[in-house]
Amino acid sequence: MSDEQQSGNNVPSPRDDTGEVIGVRKGMFGANNGGDTSGYGGLVRTVTLPGASVRPYGGPGGVFDEIADELEGALEEQGLAPESAIVKTVVDRAEITFHIAREHLVQVARTLRDDPALRFELCTGVSGVHFPGDQGRELHAVYHLRSLTHGRLIRLEVSAPDADPHVPSLVAVYPTNDWHERETYDFFGLIFDGHPALTRIMMPDDWQGFPQRKDYPLGGIPLEYKGAQIPAPDQRRSYS
Repeated sequence: MSDEQQSGNNVPSPRDDTGEVIGVRKGMFGANNGGDTSGYGGLVRTVTLPGASVRPYGGPGGVFDEIADELEGALEEQGLAPESAIVKTVVDRAEITFHIAREHLVQVARTLRDDPALRFELCTGVSGVHFPGDQGRELHAVYHLRSLTHGRLIRLEVSAPDADPHVPSLVAVYPTNDWHERETYDFFGLIFDGHPALTRIMMPDDWQGFPQRKDYPLGGIPLEYKGAQIPAPDQRRSYS
């Protein structure tokens, strides 16, 4: 047995499947409503989400299993079945992600923050992701949590459908998420229920659409905000 296998530090956790294919991406940026200007028009890539991992999860010294055991045990003590709250656990690229059912997100986050054996006191923000091909889970919110007490880093991820883009706000648990949730709402359209003032933070208040979604037009249409007309790129005046 090698030293790596004995230590368990970097042995990847096996998965119970090979992942879930949610689409095929063509070109460098996936643009499909205009001319390809990237030079990578012939690039074709399958978009696959990692599948659930199976025990042991591994990590340095088996730390991923310790975190999972403590989280599941703490939720059980609160009367919440872990399998109801944790949709799946994924170990990918030496990082662990807990996919959480959105209705239990606040309870799970508070448990991760307050449990003495977990103590993930810091949330460094929330990011949005848009997967149009992930039917019924098109919008994802990803949270990075760090334990200053134990020197550990994990990730939480929740999903919501385009038709119901609601996720509970974590501002009451991690107040620094205030502006991060506003930015994710501004660019992806995720609505964080319970946020104290969920308004746009970068785009003008009357901006139409959410610029970082995959279905947002890359150009070719006129825009209007605050009464100003912005012509489409191919209709703008040339100064050359």
